[in-house]
Amino acid sequence: MPITLSVPATTSNLGPGFDVLGLALDLWNTVTVAPAAGWQVTVEGEGAERLPHGPENRVARAFRWVFQTLGEPLPPGVHIHCRNRVPVGSGLGSSATAALAGMAAALAWLGRPLDRDQLLAWTVAWEGHPDNAAPALHGGLVAAGLEEGGRPWVLPLELHPLWVEQARLVLALPEVDLPTEKARQVLPRQVPLADAAFNLAHALQVVEALRRGDPDLLRRGMVDRWHQPHRVPLIPGAARAMDAALEAGAVAVMLSGAGPSVLAWALADPDAVEAAMREAFARHGPVRTWQLRISQRGLQVQGNP
Repeated sequence: MPITLSVPATTSNLGPGFDVLGLALDLWNTVTVAPAAGWQVTVEGEGAERLPHGPENRVARAFRWVFQTLGEPLPPGVHIHCRNRVPVGSGLGSSATAALAGMAAALAWLGRPLDRDQLLAWTVAWEGHPDNAAPALHGGLVAAGLEEGGRPWVLPLELHPLWVEQARLVLALPEVDLPTEKARQVLPRQVPLADAAFNLAHALQVVEALRRGDPDLLRRGMVDRWHQPHRVPLIPGAARAMDAALEAGAVAVMLSGAGPSVLAWALADPDAVEAAMREAFARHGPVRTWQLRISQRGLQVQGNP
C-alpha cells in the first residue's frame, strides 16, 4: 500500500513576528511514495516544469537523507510522486513542505513513529529556521525558534474561531523572482533599540488579536520595522497592493514570509480585496490570486509500503 503524505502551505512572520510566528494555510502538497522496480520521481502541478524529476528532487533527497542518518539501507526502488498546489518560491514554505514530506515518508517506510520533534529538528537542519516547518507540522498558529544550543522549539498558540471559520486570507503572488537568500541580504545586520521594542510590542498585539478575535487590534498590530520596509521595494506593485487591500476592506495586510506574495486578512467581501490587489499588481506584470482559509491541521500521513 502506498504512503500518502499531505503538508500544508504556511505563512511566516505575520508582520512584526519576524522568524518566530507561523500559520498553516489550507493549501496542500501531497506526496505518494510506493515500492517500484527502480527509483523514479514525478511531479505534477505547481513547479512541475522547474523542479527536478530525479534524485535531486528535494523530497527524494530528504527521503534518502533519513535512511542515511539512521544507518538504514536504502530500498532498491521507490516511486515518489509529488502533487503540488503550493507555489514554488512564493513565501509559502514550499521548501519546508518538501523536506517534511520526504522525511516523514522515510519514517513511515521504516515503520518508525512519526516523531514531530525529531522531524522539526531535522527540517531545521535543512532549512536553518523553524517558522515554516513548525506550522506545517502542527497546523494552526505557532511561535517557534531556536534555543541557544540550536535546538528548535515550538509553541502552539490559540486562534479565535472568528479567524478559523470566517476569515479569508487573500493571497496575491506576482510573477517576481525573489529568492529567500536575496530577501535576507537586504536586511540590516542590526536594528535600533526603539525598532526592536516596537516590533516586540506589535508582535504581542498580533498574537493577542488572533487569540481574542479582535480585528481592530490585528490591524494596529500588523506593522513591522524589521523586514517589510526593506523587502517591499524589491516587489514591484507590492506597496500599492497592500494599500489597495486595506482600502478595499481588508482587516490587515502583510508580506507572506520573505515575499513576493502579499497576504491580506479579510472578514467581509474578500472578492473586493482580491480584485483590488490583482489590479494593483497587474500594472506591473502577471499576478495570481487565491482565497485561503487557515488550516488547523498539519502534516498528515496515511498508509505503509
